[in-house]
Amino acid sequence: MKVTVCIGSSCHIKGSRQIVETFQRLIKEKGLGDKVELGGAFCMGDCVNAVNVKIDGVKHSLKPEDAVAFFNEKINI
Repeated sequence: MKVTVCIGSSCHIKGSRQIVETFQRLIKEKGLGDKVELGGAFCMGDCVNAVNVKIDGVKHSLKPEDAVAFFNEKINI
């Protein structure tokens, strides 16, 4: 599974760093390092919403405070 978090300036201001750190921690805690590829990308073109996160090419909009619940629902395989 490929997870990409936007780290462009708009998403950075909205908390993309916190989301990346949360995902890194959860991937490690749950032993998913061999199943989840976490990466970053600059501007996904949807700057008006929250932080953009793509999972296998499907775009989602995410706030840092929702990162754990989002991970458990969409990424925890």
